[in-house]
Amino acid sequence: MDAEIGKLKNQTDISAYCPLTSMRVYSTYSDDCLRNAMPLLSGKGSMKRLFCIIVVLLLLPLAAFAKTVVVAGIDGAISPASAAYFLRALDEAKQARAELLVLRLNTPGGLDSAMREMIQGILASPVPVAIFVSPSGARAASAGTYLLYASHIAAMAPGTNLGAATPVAIGMGGETNKPPAAEKSTEGQERAPPASAMEKKAVHDAAAYLRSLAQLRGRNAEWAEKAVRKAESLSAEEAVKLKVVDFIATDLPDFLSRADGRNVSLAQGETKLTLTNATIVTIEPNWQEQLLAAVADPNIALILMLLGIYGLLFEFYTPGFGVAGVIGAISLLLALYALAMLPINAVGALLLLVGIVLMAAEAFAPSFGILGIGGITAFIAGSLMLIDGNIPGMEISLNFVVPLAITSALVLASIGAFALRSRQRPAVTGTEAMLGSTAVVLEDFEHEGWVQAFGERWHARSETALIHGAQVRIMAVEGLTLVVQPEQKGEKS
Repeated sequence: MDAEIGKLKNQTDISAYCPLTSMRVYSTYSDDCLRNAMPLLSGKGSMKRLFCIIVVLLLLPLAAFAKTVVVAGIDGAISPASAAYFLRALDEAKQARAELLVLRLNTPGGLDSAMREMIQGILASPVPVAIFVSPSGARAASAGTYLLYASHIAAMAPGTNLGAATPVAIGMGGETNKPPAAEKSTEGQERAPPASAMEKKAVHDAAAYLRSLAQLRGRNAEWAEKAVRKAESLSAEEAVKLKVVDFIATDLPDFLSRADGRNVSLAQGETKLTLTNATIVTIEPNWQEQLLAAVADPNIALILMLLGIYGLLFEFYTPGFGVAGVIGAISLLLALYALAMLPINAVGALLLLVGIVLMAAEAFAPSFGILGIGGITAFIAGSLMLIDGNIPGMEISLNFVVPLAITSALVLASIGAFALRSRQRPAVTGTEAMLGSTAVVLEDFEHEGWVQAFGERWHARSETALIHGAQVRIMAVEGLTLVVQPEQKGEKS
């Protein structure tokens, strides 16, 4: 009975217990209520079905007044994994007909493509979306500012900040086509122009995008321009004063209390939030999103790529069970999948590969350190240039790259030394192992006869006449015939 009650409490679709209704119920009922209803719901017969209908009709008004608030959290860079997690939470909030989706946010920024995907989900959502920058000390920089402007309700915890929404230039162009003079802002103040035409286009596009979000939500569009064009930032108190966010809340209960009763505009029309005594449902990232977030980290992607290369190298030079090859292939595929989601600099990738090749060459063809030093230098430079643009939260740390480069050189040197030792070992099987070994003549013969070698009878050919019992040395193997010659005195077998 208790097991069935627990199962019923976890259900969101009461139609599984009474097929006469398709109403979804989201409230949590008391154990006593469910324990009393269970015999009626599980019984058979017309009378018990009638009781089932009565119980459902009594519970439906409770479900109508039950409110659900879905809570999700992003702590880190905005990436494809963050977008996938948020959109899944948004979809679950839709299915649950939640009153509100609250996204706790703490981000330094991230990829523009992932941010826009999340904003598209917010703008089309039938469920109001609130962004809450928390806890104290958190920030909503760069891409986080755009998400705040797109949300139906924006709030910040004390001691948080937002802003610095200037798009980072992505590309290999330098500061060419730089205008010689500074431009005038809308306030008449001078500001430095973008470094190139492409960057200027990106800034104008981002400013227009953030301004459109500000106008859609009735927020401060003038400061939105400053956040993009001049990379300005605001504290939580300043953001409320300038009407960039709606209010300050210390924690989630305080946030829900302040948001209760507010009117929000959705694509379907305006609605009023009713959050009193709402049930809070927290959605955590699943294993797929956690794996995606892990491999999408440029530092992890770099490690996976090196593991893949090392594993394949080890497999090629030391054939065996194939464990290194399997691990290397899987790691390399994961690395390629991760790098496909990130903006990669072609020059950085080539330098990285050249560095690995040079370090491998030093291991297999020692050059008194010249190739090794060049390889480490190219590896470090390529790693730092691998991500195209200084995207917040997507950097490869120098403190991570230098030890990794030294470790890579040591690993490649170890693989090279192991491979050389393997090549220098004498053969123990096959034709190579027979060369130089001794055999015993089984009969007298001048040119062709029979000898015994390795416990077997072999046909042999010799340019010198041999007598029965003589020791001969195998000089060559031609099919099933051994080419032998008499063993010289004093020659060791």
